[in-house]
Amino acid sequence: MTNTTDRQDRIARAFIESIPHAGALGMAITQISNGQAVLTMPYDPRFVGDPATGVLHGGAVFALMDTAAGAAVMASDSEPVSTATLDLRIDYMRPATAGQAITARAECYHVTRSVAFVRATAVDDDADRPVATATGAFSVVLP
Repeated sequence: MTNTTDRQDRIARAFIESIPHAGALGMAITQISNGQAVLTMPYDPRFVGDPATGVLHGGAVFALMDTAAGAAVMASDSEPVSTATLDLRIDYMRPATAGQAITARAECYHVTRSVAFVRATAVDDDADRPVATATGAFSVVLP
């Protein structure tokens, strides 16, 4: 890992650790580097949206994807000082399987002087069938 990659990793991890709901939802960083972030969130019955099926609430999935996307921005080569969600569109493809962790993979694919663009996918154990996909725009403050 280069010094730049180490710095990006530290910044992105500090970004996630500063978000109270990330900890409350049990989010964990699996991978962060070069404008990409992978976060997991364990299944937790407290966040079930439909008690009859045990499916997680869409808001929990949204929070995971938003946090992963923000982390991808913070890990981008532009090395922003901060970021905030401007717009995040999520398409829910199917219910997450009850009892399974959710993994969000986000990629920051373009950064301008003030906006970063991100795409993300959330999956459970069936990685071939996404639970949700997202595209978003995030404000950035560059050094």
